[in-house]
Amino acid sequence: MINKRFWKNKRVLITGHTGFKGGWLSIWMKILGAKISGYSLNPLTKKNFFKSTKIKKIFIKDFRKNIKDYKKLEECIEKTKPEIIFHLAAQPQVLESFAKPLDTIYTNVIGTSNLLEIIKKHKFIKSVVIITTDKVYQNNEKKIKFSENDHLGGDDLYSASKACADIISQSYYKSFFKNSGCGIATARAGNCIGGGDWTKFRILTDATEAFLENKKLNIRSPYSTRPWQHLLEPLYGYIILAQKIFGNRNKKYSSSWNFGPARQTNIKVIDFAQILRTKMNSKSKLILNKKIDKREKQNLDLDSRKANKELGWKSFLTINDTLKFTAEWYIANSKKKNMYDFTCNQIEQFLKLRNDL
Repeated sequence: MINKRFWKNKRVLITGHTGFKGGWLSIWMKILGAKISGYSLNPLTKKNFFKSTKIKKIFIKDFRKNIKDYKKLEECIEKTKPEIIFHLAAQPQVLESFAKPLDTIYTNVIGTSNLLEIIKKHKFIKSVVIITTDKVYQNNEKKIKFSENDHLGGDDLYSASKACADIISQSYYKSFFKNSGCGIATARAGNCIGGGDWTKFRILTDATEAFLENKKLNIRSPYSTRPWQHLLEPLYGYIILAQKIFGNRNKKYSSSWNFGPARQTNIKVIDFAQILRTKMNSKSKLILNKKIDKREKQNLDLDSRKANKELGWKSFLTINDTLKFTAEWYIANSKKKNMYDFTCNQIEQFLKLRNDL
């Protein structure tokens, strides 16, 4: 379980704090009483979670710099002196990696290496969680559940870059941190969804925009299966993991971890769109593009038994719960509700469902 007393006044740095997952994690850290700083570029889209929730005020320091900039990142860490770092800054998309291959590599591989090299210099850092992706595994479309011991790889540059970041993080730990007072772990999650994600090329972005206006929705790869999960589920895992590796007292936790959804939430894109349309009370018509986009894998599934056994973490939200939370967020935002308070309330609802208040 999350230890509220542990987080009180902890100095936390979140890279990628202006992004979707980074923003939700920042609010959760604020709820827990942590002193939060952020390091990231400005939000990538005009509509974004950071702006919708007006969370700039919750950060002690808000650095708008590139993770590729070693000197600026080092200045940030020296000024904020974080005890705990969550690393989420990344180029996060498969399709974008085809358009910007070098930027993907520099951001995801060199950016992560920059962070680890700087961390190596500072003993005040006690816990580092590197968030990668479920796409780090070499996926040959055999419809298997990937465990932490399966081979890493990537046929597209996004997947390859995140696999590299994962391997480099583990190598840094074994080479420089194993006997130190800093724990380092990598975390791999499924297709995270939730309120406030307007990232391009994503079905959630296209669907919510269409459903709110009752417009047609064109669905790319409608019969692909994805491991959908509400982002609060893996974020809960990241928070527990940061507690466990703090000070590197128990070295078994400084390793790689899957935080995937229960298999029953692995549904086809078309089914996802139909359920979300119902949750949003939309009359939109679904247009199916039957041509398969071979740049993205069609099947992906994670084995999270290690996190269940060692961390007491388990995915429990059904796909209906997940899409209900998500639909309600976008509907509230369209009605110009106070989205910071609404987001806090959704975190509280999640914890109540998990019996962790």
